[in-house]
Amino acid sequence: MTITWRNIVSLAALLFVFAQTLRGQNFSSELPLVLINTNGQTIVDEPKILVQMGIVWNGAGKLNRSTDTPNNYNGKVGIEIRGSSSQSFPKKSYGFETKSNDGQDMNASLLGLPAEEDWILYGPYSDKSLIRNVLTFTLDATLGHYSPRCRYVELFLNGGYQGVYVLMEKIKRNKNRVSIAKLTADETAAADISGGYIIKIDKTTGATSGGWYSSFANTTYGRTYYQYDYPKPEEINGVQKNYIQNYVYQFEKVLYYEQFKGTGAYTEFMNDSSFVDFFLINELTKNVDGYRLSSYLFKDKNGKLNCGPIWDYNLGWGNADYYEGYATSGFQYKMNIGQDNWQVPFWWNKLMRDAAFTGKIKCRWNELRQKQLSTERILSVVDSLTFLLRDAEARNFQRWPVLGLYVWPNYYVASTYEAEIAWTKNWIRNRLDWLDNNMIGTCTVTGMPELAAEASCRVYPNPFIDRISVSMNQRCSGKTRFLLYNTSGVLVAQSSGVIVDGYTELDYSGLTEGIYFLKIVDGYQVTATHKLVKH
Repeated sequence: MTITWRNIVSLAALLFVFAQTLRGQNFSSELPLVLINTNGQTIVDEPKILVQMGIVWNGAGKLNRSTDTPNNYNGKVGIEIRGSSSQSFPKKSYGFETKSNDGQDMNASLLGLPAEEDWILYGPYSDKSLIRNVLTFTLDATLGHYSPRCRYVELFLNGGYQGVYVLMEKIKRNKNRVSIAKLTADETAAADISGGYIIKIDKTTGATSGGWYSSFANTTYGRTYYQYDYPKPEEINGVQKNYIQNYVYQFEKVLYYEQFKGTGAYTEFMNDSSFVDFFLINELTKNVDGYRLSSYLFKDKNGKLNCGPIWDYNLGWGNADYYEGYATSGFQYKMNIGQDNWQVPFWWNKLMRDAAFTGKIKCRWNELRQKQLSTERILSVVDSLTFLLRDAEARNFQRWPVLGLYVWPNYYVASTYEAEIAWTKNWIRNRLDWLDNNMIGTCTVTGMPELAAEASCRVYPNPFIDRISVSMNQRCSGKTRFLLYNTSGVLVAQSSGVIVDGYTELDYSGLTEGIYFLKIVDGYQVTATHKLVKH
């Protein structure tokens, strides 16, 4: 056999894994450790198998050892392989549910995240930066939306080291995730069925009975397929199916015929601010799967259609050699070029023909570039994430020696982790420069002074669970007081402080659910009043 560098690297990786298995007692990391024992079972795509899982987490800055007794979680989980094209990678990703000892679903708080039963262990493989998903979720969360919360971990499976993983929340209806009304199979009355729904646009697995096709074609290659995500296909009843299908149809209809004004306009059916932010995140990352795959819509009771939560950005930030995902120029929403059956829904291109909508895009972009999506902040998040991985990344690439090798669909192939991060940061700078010079729309301020004043102080998320963020322009900055009243006009909370760079956060975790009114007072003048809903 001819000895090549690739042979040497592969042999070194095998020796590393063997050594880690034998010397598990010597393994330590500042990242939490997830230890899974299948008791001889093989993890498959489905069904989930019942296994033992422990998490070792001794606290920030402390070492976690594979021989430590699991102290964050120690119990049963049902686990399966997850993903679509990523299932072909040797490094698998997993979906799992926390279980009681008798195998029943059981909510659990993992690594400080809100208690739930549905979780994901995502194993970055083609994304050699290891950060693309976490970076995107981190940025999106500061825009005021729910984004899956993440924790970096290192995984051991049956004693063998598996590398760096991301423990993350699965998108699900829950007060701490997608906070919409619960909709049960026995609800059929008109007063009940307006929400909540989560709809997914993605590849289908198996039969296509879990959704419906759009009535309007995207291109000659087909129509968007909407899948029921919540309620689940086996739980949603016929009346509920008819309701959400008709609601989406009405939304699509007004856009298909470009009814931008008057009765029946698309703004009657969609929360346009959520679509604006979804657009900006997808275009910032130039995600080749953006819009057409791994995309969600949700609708709360008596509410409008929302775009999100965001999901799956491992092929964003230049990490794709097709659909021009590698280029720092161009808009990804235009990538309806008929190369496959998964096309961008037609209504994105229609929305871009409405000056009112594109104007909101431009205004929002200008606002976000001042703080949440400033070049400095994005690059600082990159640096923070790579600092967390400073030792673990080397172990990961010893286990999976893909540096210097093409893994579908890499555009850039770096020989070192440092070069991978440097290239990604340079791609980000160039992408931001292009968007600053080419962002669609014209930003104009219109409306009555009182509306402009409220718009100048943005409060999000709304509805909220515990905390809210307040983003303000110079008109609202300085020594500011925040007065929160209930519906009876009783002052229930107040705080004051100097606003830093037009941004602050308020904690209302101790309040009961309900409707409140937040008055933002600059000096002795009320600059804005916001109606808030706490879940």
